[in-house]
Amino acid sequence: MPSSPSGARLPQTRRRTATVEFVRGSVRGTRRRALATLPSLFTLANMMCGFVAILVSIRGQYTLAAVLVGLSVVFDIADGAVARLVGAVTPFGLQFDSLADLVSFGLAPALVAFTLFSEGRDAWDPLGWVACGLWVACAAIRLARFNTTIDPTADKRYFTGMPSPGAAGVVLASVFAFGDQMQGRERLWVLLILAVPALLMVSTVRFRSFRSLVSPKSGRPYGLVAAALAVVVGFALVPVVTGCVLAYGYLLAPVLVPVLSPLGRLVPARLKELLT
Repeated sequence: MPSSPSGARLPQTRRRTATVEFVRGSVRGTRRRALATLPSLFTLANMMCGFVAILVSIRGQYTLAAVLVGLSVVFDIADGAVARLVGAVTPFGLQFDSLADLVSFGLAPALVAFTLFSEGRDAWDPLGWVACGLWVACAAIRLARFNTTIDPTADKRYFTGMPSPGAAGVVLASVFAFGDQMQGRERLWVLLILAVPALLMVSTVRFRSFRSLVSPKSGRPYGLVAAALAVVVGFALVPVVTGCVLAYGYLLAPVLVPVLSPLGRLVPARLKELLT
């Protein structure tokens, strides 16, 4: 029996609709996968900068190594921001980020400090080995503790213990500022540059989260923009001083903030509202 015109068009229309929906679904799925991969690319860049920093520090290029670890800090902050922006915070991303941080902020700063401290000599140096081993161990413990102690009721504005990028920043600023004085095994004070931030990483001292420092509380982030401009100008004009102020200021923040917080009462409420 010949089929009616309406009976012939209906299946064809359904097939076309199903094909269009399949193509649209494939495009949406491809976009979602691309967005989910984007934070991991920043994490990979973080890890590769740390790896190259290890290689160039072995060759004695300490300043370049410090710059590369500094880039790792930037990529580490960026991958978390991008993951939250695209809604791609996953268990894989968290684990990958920790592994990258162990390379960039665990191994790389220790190797930079050790090669600078020992001046490339291969002789047994117990103080240098112990100090650098302490740094790597504390960085690994810090990252493992961060991954396993997820408390939904905790204050997200603070970290327990100094975050590894902030601790690495102390080493970087010290390399830039005191690199010439740090060379040689007789400069034992250089061990403090490793020991103090390393122990703070596994301490229970609370440090402000990088996310809270770069996230405005309102739609008028004038204070954030002003601070960012000041940092850019500072690095352009006096990079060593700016790096030391940021690194050591963050290191001493748990002590300085309670001391300086009463001065905040002198700032007019109108100005506080404008800057936050």
